[in-house]
This record gives sequence, C-alpha cells and structure tokens, in this order.
Amino acid sequence: MASGRIVVYGGRGALGSACINHFKNANFWVANVDLNPNDKADVNITVPKDGSWLQQEEHVVNELGAALQGQKVNAVICVAGGWAGGNAAKDLSKQADLMWRQSVWSSTIAATLASKYLSPGGLLALTGAKAALEATPGMIGYGLAKAAVHQLTKSLGAKDSGLPENSLAVAILPITLDTEMNRKWMPKADFSTWTPLSFVAELFEKWLKGENRPASGSLVALVTKNDITEAVVQ
Repeated sequence: MASGRIVVYGGRGALGSACINHFKNANFWVANVDLNPNDKADVNITVPKDGSWLQQEEHVVNELGAALQGQKVNAVICVAGGWAGGNAAKDLSKQADLMWRQSVWSSTIAATLASKYLSPGGLLALTGAKAALEATPGMIGYGLAKAAVHQLTKSLGAKDSGLPENSLAVAILPITLDTEMNRKWMPKADFSTWTPLSFVAELFEKWLKGENRPASGSLVALVTKNDITEAVVQ
C-alpha cells in the first residue's frame, strides 16, 4: 500500500525532482505535471506548451482525473516557475508574460486540481518568493508574478475559497535554493545562506502529516543562515 498520493506540478525542475524523489522514497504514489516527464513518477501529465491557460487547465484536470479513477490526493505541490530579470526599459511585457505563464498559470491550475481532487485536510503548496514582498526593480516581471501567487495563496486560505474542508493552502517564499544551476551561475556566492532542496521536500511532508502547520493562507519564508534553515511565517 502506498503511504498516500501526491501531485507535483513542475516535477521535472530541480526542486520538483527533489520532491518526487523524496516522496517516492517515502512510498507515496506521485503524479508529475510538467512540460517534460520525470521517469521516477508513477504518472506523467505533459502540459501542452503552446496551449492557452484554459487549454492547459482542461488537459491537466482531465488527465489527472483519469489517472486517479475516483481517488483523492493528499497534497498538490506546485514548484513550477522560473526567473527572468529586466526593468521597465527592458522587455517588461515579454518577461512579465513569461513569468506569468510559469508561475501564475501553474499555480492557478494547481489550485483547480486541489478543488477537485484534494482530500479534506490536504495540502496545497505554492511557490512565491521572499523578494516579491518588496520592490523588485531589476526583475519586475518576476516580482509581479510571485506577488500574484502570494495573493492567490491568501485567497485560497480564506473562507469560501473553494478548497476542501480543513485543507492547508500555503506558499513557500525561498530566497535562494541550492540547485546545480544556481551554483553554476553564482559560483562565488555564500552557499551557507542557500536553502537545501531536501529541507523543502521534508517541510512539505511534515505539513502533509499535520506537523507544525501554519495557518491556511500563510506565506512562509525559507531563511537559511550558516547552513541552518528556518521556516518563518511572514
């Protein structure tokens, strides 16, 4: 018997792959929703890259429904996203559009999945950014999209949001995640302030099990100093 069922939206990226590996090792059934498959997942739902927002949602909702065959999931974890720089004088609409697609489309589709397939008391986790609590002049499109995810999370945690009873909607707000790509692009950074992917995956499992849960709608910053990470409600 599986420990439970998890959906990871963005399960091919660095954090998504770490989450899938973690939950597979803990004997969970895992579905990956991404532009590309993850061979560790039990089910892969490939998002049509050129589809509209509605077309992507319809495809993902239908594919997951077919895979679950009436079963519910314990968690929907959306770690899809990306990063782009740029201010008002440099490709603002282009970069904002890309960030919106990567962060906001995926987060709203994940919320729709949770409304349909999440068990009462289950977990919906989205990914914001601590930087987006403040001004982000050098990466306006990124800040715009992440701030929208923060607003979505607060709304999902409120009464009459459409989520199942007693479910937890929460957004993690990383500062810098310790990924291979970040190390490649920032080789001289202080890695002791970067958050390990394993910490994030373990945090999701704790919340899933009801341990140290913040209030629904919370924005939780992941603050790492001297290789020690704390989850700090904002």
